Amino acid sequence: MKEIVVISGKGGTGKTSITASLALIGGRDVVVADCDVDAADMHLLLQPDYAQSEDFYSGLTAVIDQEKCSGCGQCAEVCRFDGIPVIDSRYQVNPLNCEGCSYCFHICPEKAIVMNENNIGKWHISNTRIGNTLVHARLGIGAENSGKLVAKVKNEARRIALEKGGEIVIVDGSPGIGCPVVSSLSGADFVVLVTEPTLSALHDLKRAYELVKRFHLKAGCIINKSDLNNRVTGTIENYLQKESIIHISSLPYDETFTRAMTMGLTIVEYDNNRLKAILTESWQKIKKQIKYEE
Repeated sequence: MKEIVVISGKGGTGKTSITASLALIGGRDVVVADCDVDAADMHLLLQPDYAQSEDFYSGLTAVIDQEKCSGCGQCAEVCRFDGIPVIDSRYQVNPLNCEGCSYCFHICPEKAIVMNENNIGKWHISNTRIGNTLVHARLGIGAENSGKLVAKVKNEARRIALEKGGEIVIVDGSPGIGCPVVSSLSGADFVVLVTEPTLSALHDLKRAYELVKRFHLKAGCIINKSDLNNRVTGTIENYLQKESIIHISSLPYDETFTRAMTMGLTIVEYDNNRLKAILTESWQKIKKQIKYEE
């Protein structure tokens, strides 16, 4: 089994649309993992059936049992997050401030504090309209520990791929370089960086690749909307050559890309045009790279 992770330094580069297109080209043997749990949108293109759904728990929040609490205030004294104010003459935990450190739990003389696990979201295993399996999740509003939820999604995708004898797991990672991206990159065999010819995208591409280098991972790049600014595209190509990043392909700007998305379709099934040919060739290049690693 091989694992391909698709990331971008910034949002809006077309990363998810390209990932979904590659998943369709890859066919039934590809297991898809949507690890952009903070803003999941792969379901808009693959239309999953949510065959299996489970709550995901991570992190702790303190709760005071008012029946046992003597009002000594030791918990409020040791809390460094101002998470235990006095409300209506009682010490009560503010869950928004509680960091789950458990200090209050350990020092409470009355054993009146319990640490409850937080329900931070849901994860799903689905069959998609294109015939493969999608593992995906959604982080709760304001919830933390997105990296742990990403790890859960990836581990389930790997398990399914191994059980079904699948050859490839393709991961749609989060934009940026934060904790969810770090979790997405863990265990990858090849990284696809998606960028576009703008100065901000070039800056964020460089930041993303610095992270990839720390994992000692081989990477390639797809330049989307490459013909909108030939000067910046040339700068990106020079950077790829300097860093020995494989230039997988350059996709020209095409309004059918947007029209396909509004219809809930990938570009490779919306129209038999040049983008389909380029993405099909891109998939072959990526497969060649991961087989080279064997």
